[in-house]
Amino acid sequence: MRSLTLAAAAAAFAAPALAEPITPVAIAPETVAAAIAAAWPDLSPELQARVDQDETMAACTQYRDLPPDDIHEAILAREKANIVYPADGVLMGDWQAGMKEANNGYGGRMRDNPDRVVGGNCYACHQLAPDEVAYGNLGPSLTGYGTLEPLTDERIKATYEKIFNAQSVLPCSQMPRMGANGFLTPEQVRDFVAMLLHPDSPVNK
Repeated sequence: MRSLTLAAAAAAFAAPALAEPITPVAIAPETVAAAIAAAWPDLSPELQARVDQDETMAACTQYRDLPPDDIHEAILAREKANIVYPADGVLMGDWQAGMKEANNGYGGRMRDNPDRVVGGNCYACHQLAPDEVAYGNLGPSLTGYGTLEPLTDERIKATYEKIFNAQSVLPCSQMPRMGANGFLTPEQVRDFVAMLLHPDSPVNK
């Protein structure tokens, strides 16, 4: 009983400290640049472009993914402006194609064939179809995603934008900017939208 009492007292003392907001210590941009240069020396111009940070990446690194309010708002505006929609304006595509490419992890490596279709590799971070046993948990489970709210044009558009460029919704999101960085096409992104929202998709069964 004494040990339980002591544990409770310790927890009571610790609680206020845990409740205090975290103040990140900013990293000097030149420190980051030096670290990147040391990690990947003598790259070709093409590969160098893949490790150079853009303005958003640099800000997220500098503020350890907790940017101050003005930087937060600047990221939202900048990344929102980078969203590209399909030319025909249709934001929900083929859920079967989306499900197939969710399991496709090809693409992005230095020696990959640029003519081969890349995939979203969605299962690396998310649970999708409930009968799939292999999936990551870096991101939230998306099982039943399409059943959570009514299927409206607004929800379709919001889902498209989140997949195309997660940082247009949440600055310094850990989700890759799948469309904004050119990894996925707008047509591929809308197939993933259908995978998440269509009632016939295994995600929603």
